[in-house]
Amino acid sequence: MQLTQNQATLIGCTAPIFWGLSVSLVRLISDTIGIGLGLAINYLIAFVFVWFAFGFPRFSRLPLKYYIFGLGSAIGTSLTFAISLSISSSGTQAMEVGMVNYLWPSLTIFFAVLFNGQKAKWWISIGVALAIYGICMVLSGCILVDFASMWDHVKTNPLAYFLALWAAIFWAAYSNFTRAWANGENPTTVIFGLNMLIFNSIWLLDLAPSREFSMKGLGIVILTAMVMGGAYGLWTFGVQKGKIAIMAIASYFTPVLSCVFASFLIGASLNHAFWAGVAVVVAGSFVCWAATRD
Repeated sequence: MQLTQNQATLIGCTAPIFWGLSVSLVRLISDTIGIGLGLAINYLIAFVFVWFAFGFPRFSRLPLKYYIFGLGSAIGTSLTFAISLSISSSGTQAMEVGMVNYLWPSLTIFFAVLFNGQKAKWWISIGVALAIYGICMVLSGCILVDFASMWDHVKTNPLAYFLALWAAIFWAAYSNFTRAWANGENPTTVIFGLNMLIFNSIWLLDLAPSREFSMKGLGIVILTAMVMGGAYGLWTFGVQKGKIAIMAIASYFTPVLSCVFASFLIGASLNHAFWAGVAVVVAGSFVCWAATRD
C-alpha cells in the first residue's frame, strides 16, 4: 500500500515516544543484566525485529559515501549513547547525560542548513544557543548558570557527558546523510545488524560489564529491543517520505517525555532547574524550526 506524505509523517512522529523511553530502558539494562550481555541480546533481538518489519534495503541504490558516513554515524550514535548511559553513576546523572544527547533536534536542523541546502533565517543561531544554555542549566543545577560549578559537576564523570554530546552530533549527521544520500532506502536493518555484531563482540571479548542473568533483565532487554528498533525504523521512514519539519516539532518534546518516564522507571530526582533547562532546550529547538520556515 502506497502511503501519503501525511501518513508517512504521522508514522515518523511516533518515534519520539520510543526515544523518550530509551534512556530509562538502557539504564535499566545496565542495572539489571549489565551493558555487555544486555546490549548483545538487545541488538540480536532488535535485528530480527527490524528485519521482519522493514527488510533489507536495495544495497545497489546506496552510494559508497553513505556506507562510510551514513552508516558510520549511525553506529557511532549507538556506541556513544549506550556507553554514556552505562557509565553514569546514578539515575539522575543518566538523565543529565540523556539531556546532553537531546541537543540532536537543534543540531539536525543546524546541519541541514550548513550541509543539506535547508534555508533558514539568521536567528537559527539563537535557537542553537538557547538549546546549549538549557543543557548548561541542567548540568549546573541553576537557572542562572554558574559555569564554574557546572564544569566541576561535569568533571565528576566527563567521559559520560562527552560521549552523550557525540551521540547527538552523530545522530544529527545520520539524519542529514540519510535524507541526502539514501535514495529512499531504509537502512535500519543493516544498522542493527552491524550493531548486533559490534555489541556481541564487545560481550564475547568481555569489554563491558555483565551481571547475573535474570528473567527480569531479559524482559527489559526484549522491550528495549522493540523500542529501539521501532524508533530507528519509524524515524528513518518518516525522514525519507514524510515532512521532516513537522517531525522535528514532534521530536522536540522527546526530552519532556524522557524526563517523565525516568521519574517513574529509574527514580531520577529532577529539580526545578533541571525542568527549566528542559523547557529551554525545547524552546531552542522550536526557534531553530521557526527559523527554517518561509
